[in-house]
Amino acid sequence: MSSNNTILIRKASGESEFFDASKLKHSLRRVGADHKTSESIAFDIETSLYEGISTRKIYRMAFRMLRKHNRRNAMLYKLKQSLFELGPTGYPFEYFIGEIFKRRGFNVEVGKNVEGHCIAHEIDVIATNKTEQLLIECKYSKDQGKHISIQVSLYVRARVDDVIRKRAEMPIYSNLSFSAGVVSNTRFSYDSITYSKCNNIILLGWDYPQNNGLKEIMEQEKIFPVTALEHLTRKQKTQLMEKGIVTCDQLISNMEILTEFMIRKKKLKNLERELADILIL
Repeated sequence: MSSNNTILIRKASGESEFFDASKLKHSLRRVGADHKTSESIAFDIETSLYEGISTRKIYRMAFRMLRKHNRRNAMLYKLKQSLFELGPTGYPFEYFIGEIFKRRGFNVEVGKNVEGHCIAHEIDVIATNKTEQLLIECKYSKDQGKHISIQVSLYVRARVDDVIRKRAEMPIYSNLSFSAGVVSNTRFSYDSITYSKCNNIILLGWDYPQNNGLKEIMEQEKIFPVTALEHLTRKQKTQLMEKGIVTCDQLISNMEILTEFMIRKKKLKNLERELADILIL
């Protein structure tokens, strides 16, 4: 199939670029779609393109087509969008990131006020194992085109250094090394990345570090937000998150919580099947 690379499409950042069918097919193959399905979807989308179409519109078209072929592949394709749906506040995102670090063997505290040498600081996620403590700032955004600026890395370094200075004096922390971190559902600016590399700040974004960003971690650990589920309404997802249920595996371990939602039997069965497909139970 010939690539329709003469059509300009609009990215979330507002910038324009020529449509590249190979990028679309790669993204579909990456979530498990076979060669025939990827080619078919890319062809159908190419025939529907028009000048100035948004990448968001293209994504929605591809998602609907992929869902007809394989629901789990479609869910994986939707992961990035499901992180943006964790809002409107940043608290569910903080708890979701906390669950990721728990899965990786850390003890986790979320939204804690801690004493620094000079002043107290609220730390979004504190992840501790036997040798290391990570002090993490979570930057949630509803804007896919947003980049985390250098200012975030600057103030995180300063705040964490104040906490480290205090904790270095406390015997309880004598066996730990400390690290500062910034986690975001969006991307980091070039200056932010450069400064963080120079000043030992761990950055974790949707596709950063390369091949080890949130999208890879979520797939490797099979940790998916409840916002990825199709058989719950937005209101029901919000209610779950308000109760501290932010991941699909948390939900499947607490299905009794759904009794108050008065979900019909057929829809509940579909939800259980969806969860089983997502988590490969």
